Amino acid sequence: MAKIGFDDLLRLDAGVAPAFGAPPRPSLSALAEKIAAEPRPRSYSATVVAGVVGLAEFILLVATGVLAHYLYLRRGVLPDLVYSVLIVGSSTAAVVAFQAVRAYELSAIRSPLNQFIRLMLAWSGVCALALATSFVAKLSELVSRVWFAEWFAVGLVALVLFRIGVGGVVRRMVRRGQLDRRTAIVGGGPAAESLLRALDAETDSEVRVLGVFDDRDEVRSPESVAGYPKLGSTDDLVDFVRKAQLDLVIFTVPITAEDRILQMLRKLWVLPVDIRLSAHQSKLRLRPRSYSYIGSVPVLAVTDRPIADWDVVFKWLFDKIVGTTLLILLSPVMLATALAVKLDSPGPAFFRQRRYGFNNELIEVFKFRSMYVDQSDPTASKLATRNDPRVTRVGRFIRKTSLDELPQLINVVLKGDLSLVGPRPHAVNASAEHRRYDDLIDGYFARHRVKPGITGWAQVCGWRGETDTLEKIKKRVEHDLYYIENWSVFFDLYILAITPFALAKTENAY
Repeated sequence: MAKIGFDDLLRLDAGVAPAFGAPPRPSLSALAEKIAAEPRPRSYSATVVAGVVGLAEFILLVATGVLAHYLYLRRGVLPDLVYSVLIVGSSTAAVVAFQAVRAYELSAIRSPLNQFIRLMLAWSGVCALALATSFVAKLSELVSRVWFAEWFAVGLVALVLFRIGVGGVVRRMVRRGQLDRRTAIVGGGPAAESLLRALDAETDSEVRVLGVFDDRDEVRSPESVAGYPKLGSTDDLVDFVRKAQLDLVIFTVPITAEDRILQMLRKLWVLPVDIRLSAHQSKLRLRPRSYSYIGSVPVLAVTDRPIADWDVVFKWLFDKIVGTTLLILLSPVMLATALAVKLDSPGPAFFRQRRYGFNNELIEVFKFRSMYVDQSDPTASKLATRNDPRVTRVGRFIRKTSLDELPQLINVVLKGDLSLVGPRPHAVNASAEHRRYDDLIDGYFARHRVKPGITGWAQVCGWRGETDTLEKIKKRVEHDLYYIENWSVFFDLYILAITPFALAKTENAY
């Protein structure tokens, strides 16, 4: 099965959106609420942990090579060119070899005593290859064999000691649940029971199943499957994923039940969660490369979180480094703007507004106040329009130039609930044509699968400012979803670079 994209799911949402003011859905069951409310420790990606271990081992091997060179040859701290190439090249090859022997799987890192032979053989093979290469390249006379033997031994001891230490750290993280992938199973009956027993048998798996969700009645779907409770229907799952901060949803519905799967995906695609289809008992046999695996349990990837693992790290670094730089560079402009706001009308310089952020969580964003204090609208029940009497003189200028948004750099750098680039965080009661955005656009909250931003693809493409019609909000959502599907650091850089030029077009900003 190919991965489902936003376009495929949007075609499923061709029906009419629910009317504004429709009665709310029933809340989660008491058991589901209790499980969702359990505190979750700060979690880490197993992929990132493995990558950090690999980087640390590369640095460790380079450091031991340089140290052995200094202690034995006494030619200065930095080796000459031949030694430098040999050290860096061999260290790089060693990390690749460790990856090839699966030494960076979490189970291998957690249990280093079982991996020492693999590490020793891989490191020995790399060193033998390096010696052979230097002999063929006629560089053997330039390299001390005693130094190389010393580096081999010291490097091996350093690797063993490092693995013992990092193994203890990872085991502690596992006990604390910091590497858990919180998971829900969709579908009950024998297929779900078989999958759950297979997952329970994976002793080194990070998957932690919280419960089962199924739309069928108690006759076809029991209240407990393989010891895991049924927590509700797929409608309940949407709320549960958000409240419990799930990482993974696995469908046990047969692949042949395509219509049923797609109908369920309609409800779930707005969530920042990985979705997999169990192939554990499937009679359909695909090529091995078509599957991904949870331990040894085969699954088919349906959708992925748009920004995960190393992408989260890169985007976090981008926000912190670039955001801090901008906050410093723009601080004179921000001080001047704050002074102008204070002198223009009585009241505070800053204005705080509640908006929806990542995973639909409410956040509070900072702005420069652009309206009179007694007429401010913290929930954006009424959008600002041309010649809006609520807007002050200074407010009109800073809204047109988007200077009122600059305090959101505080959200990015200090609070961490905004990104520099992402879908704009629309206010709680923002509406168009007298209806809330999420009532007008089915699947609107799919924008919240990533952290919202100060600027975004929709804004630089001309869809900033007033959104008083269905067409305008649809265009914003389309551009936001395109950004989510095509995110990269370079895309963020491009959007950030053209934002000043986009701000020059002020016809829609009031």
